[in-house]
Amino acid sequence: MAITDILSAKDIESALSSCQADDSFNYKSFFSTVGLSSKTPDQIKTVFGILDQDKSGFIEEEELQLFLKNFSSSARVLTSTETKAFLAAGDTDGDGKIGVEEFQSLVKA
Repeated sequence: MAITDILSAKDIESALSSCQADDSFNYKSFFSTVGLSSKTPDQIKTVFGILDQDKSGFIEEEELQLFLKNFSSSARVLTSTETKAFLAAGDTDGDGKIGVEEFQSLVKA
């Protein structure tokens, strides 16, 4: 399944253009602009599965750094500061990674 099966290409392009500059990524505005925050829990879980590149059941720091590239191969990687802030926001149990429930909460925040 492709991410464009759930999110529109136009919304993805708009969300990516809003965070082209280093240190401009804001997960709340990104999720809203890309349309993810209005999706069902099952749709969010499907997107989580796409983002979980190694299929470990978690999104780890390395996968978060490449977060934007899941939406477009031409997108930039997140900076170390952005990655750490994103992880800190989503990792509510302190295990150093984001599980599916944590991701769903993050998207709906």
